[in-house]
Amino acid sequence: MDVIFQVVIGGRVQGIGFRAWTEITALELGVEGWVRNCRDSCVEALFAGSEEVVLTMIELCRNGPPGAHVEMINQREASPQDLALRRHALAFGAPLHSMRLCRV
Repeated sequence: MDVIFQVVIGGRVQGIGFRAWTEITALELGVEGWVRNCRDSCVEALFAGSEEVVLTMIELCRNGPPGAHVEMINQREASPQDLALRRHALAFGAPLHSMRLCRV
């Protein structure tokens, strides 16, 4: 892995398929990681891979799927320990501890 970023996406991002879209898009790009809903109505994701594809994934999240209205994205560098939260044997999926308050 070249880079690992954690992002929190706010706006109208729950109830419109944002998590499923994120997982499909990440797998298509070859990005590893996880995605989950937060109690504060945001979506949190972790993206790992080459810098180019991870930054592309973050840029795609600025628009999201049809029906999304992204108002903000906070991002920070993350660690391999953060990546280890995903379910084993999955390239991309939900983390083991699913919902929390997310503001990064």
